[in-house]
Amino acid sequence: MAFAPGRPRVGDAPAARVVKRSESLCPVCLKLVEATLMERDGEVFLEKSCGEHGRWSVPVWRGDPRYEDWTRPKSPAHPEVLYGRVERGCPFDCGLCAAHRQYPCSVLLEITNRCNLGCPVCFADTPRHPIRPDEPDLRTISWWYDRVMDAAGACSIQLSGGEPTLREDLPEIVALGVKKGFSFIQVNTNGILIADRPGYAKLLREAGLSTVFLQFDGTEDRIYTELRGRPLLDVKMAAIEECGAAGLGVVLVPTLVAGVNTGDIGSILRLAVKLSPVVRGVHFQPLSYFGRYHVAPEPARRFTLPEVIAAITGQAGDLCDRWNFLPPGTENDHCSFHGSFLVMSDGHLKATSPSADLCCRGTSDGREGLQRTVSTVARQWSPASSCCAPGIPAHRDAPGGKPLVSDEGVIDLDAFLERGRDFGFSISCMAFQDVWNIDLDRLRDCCISIMSRDGRLIPFCAYNLTSETGQTLYRGR
Repeated sequence: MAFAPGRPRVGDAPAARVVKRSESLCPVCLKLVEATLMERDGEVFLEKSCGEHGRWSVPVWRGDPRYEDWTRPKSPAHPEVLYGRVERGCPFDCGLCAAHRQYPCSVLLEITNRCNLGCPVCFADTPRHPIRPDEPDLRTISWWYDRVMDAAGACSIQLSGGEPTLREDLPEIVALGVKKGFSFIQVNTNGILIADRPGYAKLLREAGLSTVFLQFDGTEDRIYTELRGRPLLDVKMAAIEECGAAGLGVVLVPTLVAGVNTGDIGSILRLAVKLSPVVRGVHFQPLSYFGRYHVAPEPARRFTLPEVIAAITGQAGDLCDRWNFLPPGTENDHCSFHGSFLVMSDGHLKATSPSADLCCRGTSDGREGLQRTVSTVARQWSPASSCCAPGIPAHRDAPGGKPLVSDEGVIDLDAFLERGRDFGFSISCMAFQDVWNIDLDRLRDCCISIMSRDGRLIPFCAYNLTSETGQTLYRGR
């Protein structure tokens, strides 16, 4: 009797099924190798081998929705301005090159490699030094802004590092970006100096900063002690208060590590909602092994996108459900998810994004999706227009205490739209790739780039890629 391909016989172990074939890199020598995504019993693994250094099988997708069902078809949007010359091929000649399938929607400018923390895992492997003579000067940063504008237009700018607030001229750098035409500028920070310097957040806001992208790993100090080396919860709360007083929007950015803070996801979300409208959303990032790490990751330490969704709905199911989250409209389907909400006066969330029923969606235009993503992120993460202090009582839903919405829909449209301007809230997640799980097919769809010292736009995961032996493709070169 013949059996259908991929179907296990009764009593057999679960059959392995090829999901797709791609390319990856050897985690030891960074050699280009063939890779296969295999499904076994609902889990998808990236499998690859190097003739010299062995074989690897790395989990990349666990649980529902199925890998192949998480899709949002889109046409490619190949960059027109290329800063790299192709000699060796992907991922060795990034710049971006003509083989890349998406414009940058966000560009990181690393304005310092200094830091005031010494986290056990750090994608930039930043040193704790008070002075770094090789920091880019304002002339270089101005040139970077021009290069980004020429290649990607007025996309989102994130000032990063190291710890960017260690730059005494950070307000000047922000103001320069605004002058160059970038209307949405974020700073990626641990919040220590914002908390310690009253009025500093106001200086950043006056310079034109929109949003603070705040490292925020949990609601308990034990989490910070393990992930950052010291208790920091009071510091984080003080930084949020300073940002609120200055009229800055805040996005909480938890780095998720299985068994450390993955049980705190619901508490993070509830705190974020409580601190609306200062806190504009939560952006989860499962840990990726770049830069500085002590040991190669065990499979159990991986926390995949479906597991994040399951943790959100399992721990905060009163706030949202799995159907509120969508695949991305810009980058590769399997890189992220997002959901848009409105914080109501009773503290619950009202979903404003469409249902994740994607069966009838057609192919979207990649360039239009990029522009929509840039404008949506800027709108959602920018500061509220009329409220600027955390913990303020939310205004009543509508005049006379009437609700804005019912089971039948919106009751008071004007009041609903007014509340939407100040109380919008986003929940999102980005799964970066490291040297063990990198899939070059995903990399070619990347829309987050880092500006290199020599003025090229390098996809985030390629720029930070670090081998078992500490070798890099781009960082530090």
